[in-house]
Amino acid sequence: MTTFDPHHEQASRRLAHPSEPFGKFSSIGKRYDLGGGESLTAIEDVSLNLEKGKLISLLGPSGCGKTTFLRIVAGLESATSGTVEIEGNLISGPHPDFAFVFQQPNLMPWRTVLRNVLFPLEVRGEMNQSGRERALDLLDLVGLAGFESRYPSELSGGMQQRVALCRALVHDAKLLLMDEPFGALDELKRMEMHDLLLSIRERTNVSVLFVTHSISEAIYLSDTVAVFSTRPSTICETIEVTLPYPRQNQMRYGQQFNGYELAASRALGIVR
Repeated sequence: MTTFDPHHEQASRRLAHPSEPFGKFSSIGKRYDLGGGESLTAIEDVSLNLEKGKLISLLGPSGCGKTTFLRIVAGLESATSGTVEIEGNLISGPHPDFAFVFQQPNLMPWRTVLRNVLFPLEVRGEMNQSGRERALDLLDLVGLAGFESRYPSELSGGMQQRVALCRALVHDAKLLLMDEPFGALDELKRMEMHDLLLSIRERTNVSVLFVTHSISEAIYLSDTVAVFSTRPSTICETIEVTLPYPRQNQMRYGQQFNGYELAASRALGIVR
């Protein structure tokens, strides 16, 4: 039996009504100079808007330019053409209010769980009691209370990725960029991390761009799925996902979910 939860109901209403664009990505293109007069166009023309507090999945086959686009948004790589705007400001380099989560946790093995999470605050010169309390709150939220003094080698892959997620969010990031962060996990752990990410987003209202090549993952997590074509990539279709919040695993087997999967499969050319 489903229990009515007014907190979740309020979150559902909030996420369902878009605000002014938080992120505006206009006509992004990326071309690599291979030398000898040759070049490779990775991204041809990608335009996308991200609303505050929303999660957009970038779905497409491996090598289609999703990660390149994510790195351009993050300011880690420059675009050949087009502009990236966050809250009306042009982005041309790494931004202190952004956080990046990679497929591998990339934790520092010589630092404890807590000290790994606190590392961004040390770099920013913001180590204080408030930051430490936020780190502990995040670890509690992801089910790692009591593991603060453990080292990465003592944790499972799923637990390490939870630490990486806490580290990304400890400085109260406005934009969370995730590059196939759950790709190395088994199916059960991936499903657990999906629910965890949605819980964190509800609590923090962070805006998320999420790269994946899993259709099911994209549908379950997203407000919008942007389907990338093969290289040189464009967005060949945008799918608005209206599944209610909170998302529940049984939704994965329902007719509406299957309809979204079919639409994404057609956009990718898997079925016709």
